[in-house]
Amino acid sequence: MSMSAQPPIDGAVASGQRHAMDRMYRFQRHIYDATRRFYLLGRERLISELGVPENGSVLEVGCGTGRNLVKVASAYPSARVHGFDISSEMLKSAGTAIVRSGLTDRIAIAEGDALTFDPRLAFGVAAFDRVYLSYTLSMIPQWQQALAHAVRLVAPGGELHVADFGLSESAPAPLRAALFWWLRQFHVTPRAELPDVLSAMAQEADVPCRVRSSYAGYAWNLRAGPFARPAANSSLWP
Repeated sequence: MSMSAQPPIDGAVASGQRHAMDRMYRFQRHIYDATRRFYLLGRERLISELGVPENGSVLEVGCGTGRNLVKVASAYPSARVHGFDISSEMLKSAGTAIVRSGLTDRIAIAEGDALTFDPRLAFGVAAFDRVYLSYTLSMIPQWQQALAHAVRLVAPGGELHVADFGLSESAPAPLRAALFWWLRQFHVTPRAELPDVLSAMAQEADVPCRVRSSYAGYAWNLRAGPFARPAANSSLWP
C-alpha cells in the first residue's frame, strides 16, 4: 500500500469541509463500518457490477475507511485499486484495513478533494478503467462538480458507477420525512437531480446510462459508459 498526499487543498470551502469531516469522523471512524452496513445499501451491487477488466485500474472517490477498496481488490484479483478521501481521519482507518487485508501491494490511497484531485500526482495514473462513488455525492455540497470531475478521470473505454441514497418515494410520507431529517444530522442530502444530471452527461458524451432504484427507492445504483473522452468544454461539465 502507498499513501500519497496532494498539494494543500485550496479554498476556504474545501478547507472547511476537510476540517468538518475530520471532526465528524475522528471517533466515528472506529464504528463506521459496523454501523453503516445496515443502511448504506447497494454497495455490494455496485462492486459486483464493476466488471473490472483483467489487470484493470480502479479509483474510488471518497474511499472513507477503505472497506470498499478491500472488497474490490478481493473481488478482482488482478485489479490495481486506488482511493482518496478528504478526511485524514478516515484514511487512518483505511490504511489499517488495507494492511490487515494483506493487499498492500495492490491498493494505494491518498488525501484529496473530490473537486480537484489529480491522480497523476498521487498515483502516477491519469485515468482509470473504473471510477466509482459510494455514498459520496450526498455529502459533497458541490456534488455536480465532483461528479463531472469523476467522469473526467475515467479512461477511454471505462465506466463510472455510483451508489447513493435515492428519494424513498415508495415509503410512507412520515417515514420518508423522518429518514431525511435523520440523514441531515450527518450532513447527508439525497441528490434528487442525480439521475437526470448523470444521464445528461452521458448523453453529451454519447454513452449509455442506467439508473436502478431498489429498496422502495431508498438506494440508487447508476452506471455510465463506456466513455471515450468527456466533452469537457460543454456547459454540462462544471
